[in-house]
Amino acid sequence: MSDTAAHRDDNPAERPDSVPLDCCGGLNNVDYSKMDLTLMEEILKHINFRDSSFHIAVIAIIFNPLFWNVVARWEHRTRRLSRLFGSPSLACYGLGFAIILLNVYRSHSMTVAMKVQARWEVMDRTDVFYAGAALMVLGTVLVVGSFLALGFTGTFLGDYFGILMDEKVTGFPFNIIENPMYWGSTANYLGLALIGASPVGLVLTATVAVVYKVAIRIEGPFTEQIYKERSHRRKLE
Repeated sequence: MSDTAAHRDDNPAERPDSVPLDCCGGLNNVDYSKMDLTLMEEILKHINFRDSSFHIAVIAIIFNPLFWNVVARWEHRTRRLSRLFGSPSLACYGLGFAIILLNVYRSHSMTVAMKVQARWEVMDRTDVFYAGAALMVLGTVLVVGSFLALGFTGTFLGDYFGILMDEKVTGFPFNIIENPMYWGSTANYLGLALIGASPVGLVLTATVAVVYKVAIRIEGPFTEQIYKERSHRRKLE
């Protein structure tokens, strides 16, 4: 699942270069001796990392973007799904529905892990509950807004199937945040963790955020190349 296509156009020279992360320099400048790890220690004390439901949730979180990236790149390289389904659109819809089912299972597995594991009394407060509810509303708005702006094929990797967007999407919610589908989904999970006063939910949400960050770094350059190739073909025509 990707909304990276919304930030692609056919003139790469007009887009600002991305700012590289200074990983080594940033890490070297951090004084870990002055960091307060008490909160993290308290959260981790309430988590059973040996619980099978936790393992299943983590596997589901990691598997989903791995699955759709591998399958979509395979389709882009071979067009096997398009031939199997009879058209790129039907193939994209097939993959899209598979991704939806996988994401439903991911949400289910995370919910099960939160219910099985301990709640944290520090989080079990009215203000935390309402903060979680607000995050879920915000996340839903971002996810739904992104889907409406991109459409089904634009959301579910249509550009890998040769279904390219004519122009860059700049309307809501892309005018306020990049990759709103991913970060809206992350906000939903964080809200669910706060509502459930669930420490394991916080850890699983952090895992979702990290996995999405990796997915964005993988999908972005590849999608960029797809649109560069189209721009090159148009210049030759």
